[in-house]
Amino acid sequence: MTSYALTLSVPVKISIFSVLLAATVLAPLVIRSQAVTGTFVNAALFAATVILGPAGAILLGLMPSIIAFGSGTLPAPLAPMIPFIMLGNTILIVIFHYGMRKNAFIGIGLAAFLKFTLLYGTAYFLVSKILPVKIAPALLAMMSWPQLFTALAGGLAAYTFLRGIRKI
Repeated sequence: MTSYALTLSVPVKISIFSVLLAATVLAPLVIRSQAVTGTFVNAALFAATVILGPAGAILLGLMPSIIAFGSGTLPAPLAPMIPFIMLGNTILIVIFHYGMRKNAFIGIGLAAFLKFTLLYGTAYFLVSKILPVKIAPALLAMMSWPQLFTALAGGLAAYTFLRGIRKI
């Protein structure tokens, strides 16, 4: 998978970033399914890594959690997870960026697995040490296998999208 980051002008990069930001912010507000929203946001992060480069993608990856919390789509008791979600998105982007040089599918798989591992491990720790027992099952359910599934699905969706626009 080729990176387009170096060949685009700054105004084009800003426009693409703005569209991806709007899409990742609006998706959780419009779509109430973790599977669909998570896949969509992860696809945007993978695509942004290729199109904007890792710095632009990381900036994009920091925004959805903050906005989801501020808008109420991320419940207040889950606020302790926000820094870890941001870190998970950063890991996804950086690992994919370096992994795609070898093979896009290896990059997607490794990035998805490491993001899942961080989020599930953190959720498990928070549940066992900090968070109230009543939200524990919901947090663990949100931060377990759906994270791996949505990251893998998002990677495949981004790959398909990027292959399609390359042909245009």
